[in-house]
Amino acid sequence: MITLGLPRSPWAAERSGKKALSESARWVYTGVQNILMRFCSRLVVGLAFGAALWGAGPERVASVVRADPRTGRLIRVVVTSSNSRPAVPSRAAATPPAESGKPAEAPAGGVSQPPAFSQTVERIAAQHEVPAALIHSVIQVESNYNPWAVSPKGALGLMQLIPSTARRFGVSDAFDPVENIRGGATYLRYLLDLYGGDYALTLAAYNAGEAAVARYGDVPPFPETRNYVKLVGARLALEKAAAPAAPAPAAGQPAALAEAGPSHIREIVEGDGSVRYVSQ
Repeated sequence: MITLGLPRSPWAAERSGKKALSESARWVYTGVQNILMRFCSRLVVGLAFGAALWGAGPERVASVVRADPRTGRLIRVVVTSSNSRPAVPSRAAATPPAESGKPAEAPAGGVSQPPAFSQTVERIAAQHEVPAALIHSVIQVESNYNPWAVSPKGALGLMQLIPSTARRFGVSDAFDPVENIRGGATYLRYLLDLYGGDYALTLAAYNAGEAAVARYGDVPPFPETRNYVKLVGARLALEKAAAPAAPAPAAGQPAALAEAGPSHIREIVEGDGSVRYVSQ
């Protein structure tokens, strides 16, 4: 048998090339389709899981910024918080914080305490034996009740705790109102004990630090600190003036002890021009 070596038809080669190209395209299409199906299925599962976490019980998943306990730097983490905590206004709705060195001015008359924080302040004040009026006064001047306040110096939250102070008093999330108020109240209690109940020195140390008070032996001569002591003192006087009068004790009953704390802080200028502050 003789086999002739005839040249391959160009049409046959073209059909073979088209067939190979069609098989390659079908393989690519199948691979892309499988990838898209896996991605969509994972996306649906993730959305369902997130919806279940959001709506399940009183727990809530949120992304927050907090101070790292080891480095003190701000980091963003995902935490689960309870809806039983006081309602916190959003960053957009919250009152802008006071600028560092420029504490919020005390109101000209009357006082206002956000209902979301009033019960929390009263409870923590009773636990730490710190006058609630003092805590409210510090919050008003420090952040104007803005739980998201961040100063240029890095102070955080309602009572403007710096990361080192927050760690010192066990605050892991300075933007959590309950933790922030508890940490600030604990610090105020510590300072009141340290300075024998002297409110002027307590407020000066809260603003400028204990080292500055120890260095000068009095309220440091920093304009910001002296202005801060006067503003908180003025706010504290308004708080006490707005508080309802205690009912008179019944016959034979001992009079109730007055709430600790001065009615105001007075500035005294000595003959040599030095200034000192006295709690009254």
